[in-house]
Amino acid sequence: MRDETGSAVAEFVMVTALLTLLILAVLQLGLALLVRNTLVDAAAEGARLGALADSSPQEGVQRTVDLIETALGDVYARDVTAATGSYLGQPAMIVTVRAPLPLVGLIGPSALEVHGHAAVETLD
Repeated sequence: MRDETGSAVAEFVMVTALLTLLILAVLQLGLALLVRNTLVDAAAEGARLGALADSSPQEGVQRTVDLIETALGDVYARDVTAATGSYLGQPAMIVTVRAPLPLVGLIGPSALEVHGHAAVETLD
């Protein structure tokens, strides 16, 4: 059992498999963060537009949908809603986006929900 012939090949295969899994996991995390950050940015931009004095919540929703479709595709822009409410004690426009989270495998959530907030502008 002192002969180590072929052990380098076995070690190479094991290390390569481990590194491949690690690289794929990092790429998956990067893709999920890209989708999340894009959705948050689009929701915030839609909330800003919808909160303007001469605008409506529907315009904020449409702006959010346009941004998401341009950046990610129409699959991610199917469930976008806007409502007025309160954020940190101030009247605000709140845009909510619910989208699938692109994960491979069964680990983690399959859907993502993000919110964008903007202070409502008045002409008073």
